[in-house]
Amino acid sequence: MTQVPGSPHTPQDAQGDGGLPGCSRHPDRPTGVRCTRCEQPICPECMVSASVGFQCPSCVRSGSGTGHPPGATAPRTLAGGTLAADPRLITKILLGLNAAVFLAVLLNGGETGWLLGRLDLVGLAADPGQFRLVGVAEGQWYRLLTAMFLHAQIAHFAFNMLSLWWLGPPLEAALGRLRFTALYLIAGLGGSALSYLLAAQNQPSLGASGAIFGLLGATAVLLRRLNYDMKPVLILLGLNLAFTFLWPNISWQAHVGGLVVGAAVAFGMVHAPRHRRTLVHAATCVAALLVIVAVVWVRTLQLLG
Repeated sequence: MTQVPGSPHTPQDAQGDGGLPGCSRHPDRPTGVRCTRCEQPICPECMVSASVGFQCPSCVRSGSGTGHPPGATAPRTLAGGTLAADPRLITKILLGLNAAVFLAVLLNGGETGWLLGRLDLVGLAADPGQFRLVGVAEGQWYRLLTAMFLHAQIAHFAFNMLSLWWLGPPLEAALGRLRFTALYLIAGLGGSALSYLLAAQNQPSLGASGAIFGLLGATAVLLRRLNYDMKPVLILLGLNLAFTFLWPNISWQAHVGGLVVGAAVAFGMVHAPRHRRTLVHAATCVAALLVIVAVVWVRTLQLLG
């Protein structure tokens, strides 16, 4: 039978090798294997295992043919997330949010402006400008979150953002966007909660350091899971902890809280059984949030009691 040039079964620019057609996606690669659904020639790189034979990537995207969703056979990250074309997207968004808030604070007068006092983390304090008590204990729960994106000094902002740019992309690529976002936010809230619990009630704190320490703890967990050399990250962690406790005016509570929560959440994400990943990941995040809520509730009762 004479095949018509350009027919769907033989690409027009296929190069034969012993009479074999070229791969539909890579015409320079002769192959004797065809997709079991559309019968397009496929080379080893394009083969996706199916219940019977192999399928091409196009058929897999449109439906696996095995009763599973189309994305069931898509490549996944270590933690089960989908592979993204840009593994730095969430990191860039977080950098942008921090930069936007920092710029707003500077335009508002920096440390002397009213915006800083509305967004920083404080347990319970009198605000002379508003002639009333303010703080988390007064129902301003948002301060636990807004303080994570708040910076007043250029050096503080620059150090945290450099750390985020260094630690964020590898974790985002390994965990996936959704899990990385959850890790960052929960670790930051963990730092805020411990600071709220242990710091003086009228002592304001701010900065992304709690979330950054959470990423540092998660990096250590990930490297251990991959059996990589732990010395570099342990040295970095030791230096940061030394800096935390030896340098004045640093909220060590936020650093330690973020580190512990970040490491715990990351452990649940990278060690979850393959067949129960989603359940374990959700349970880990919910459990961490419940602990944070409990800590905040206990401290609020102490301050209002």
